[in-house]
Amino acid sequence: MYRRSRFKLSRLSAVNDGRLLVIFTKNPEAGRVKTRLAHAVGDKKALEIYETLREHTALVTAKIEAERQVYYSRFIPSSDLFLTNKFIAKLQVGEDLGMRMLHAIRTGFETGFSHIVLIGTDCYELSSEILNEAFNALERSDAVVGPAIDGGFYLIGLSGPVPELFLNRQWSTPEVCMETIEILQRFAIPYELLAPLSDIDTVDDLKKSALWQREQ
Repeated sequence: MYRRSRFKLSRLSAVNDGRLLVIFTKNPEAGRVKTRLAHAVGDKKALEIYETLREHTALVTAKIEAERQVYYSRFIPSSDLFLTNKFIAKLQVGEDLGMRMLHAIRTGFETGFSHIVLIGTDCYELSSEILNEAFNALERSDAVVGPAIDGGFYLIGLSGPVPELFLNRQWSTPEVCMETIEILQRFAIPYELLAPLSDIDTVDDLKKSALWQREQ
């Protein structure tokens, strides 16, 4: 049976009302990021677009009243746009995406946070308002999900650990968000849904986004 986290708030988390924003990012390396997009625009251009997405993410998350932890995929670089006093750099741990997300979220609860929101760096439509809406939803419900147009999710937030949301899952499929909601319903976990937004993973995604107009 699911229960809200009962971990005592640390002094650090209490400063931000127990709010933690986890940002998952890939290390920005040509040939390793936006590989589906790179098939159409090339590795160099795909990297430039990914850096623009990361810049946007850094901009909107810097305004949020929460501790902000950035989890890098391969290594913590010596310099990067997230390496400022607004963010705490960490390294993803786990064999697949689900295990890495669970590790970050579980660590957050174990260190005293009570409301944790996790996002990636793929959504150009993400805004500070949406992030605040997610944290506000966790004041009323135990989970919040931001559905992505492609069937995944661009955001997931929890008020307590739910390992079943992350373990033994198949990722990068059009059923990810639907299956996530089914798990929440199965465990009778109260949840809220945010407005659907688009991630940018393919050239079609790019052409439908506001970023495309900026790039022209």
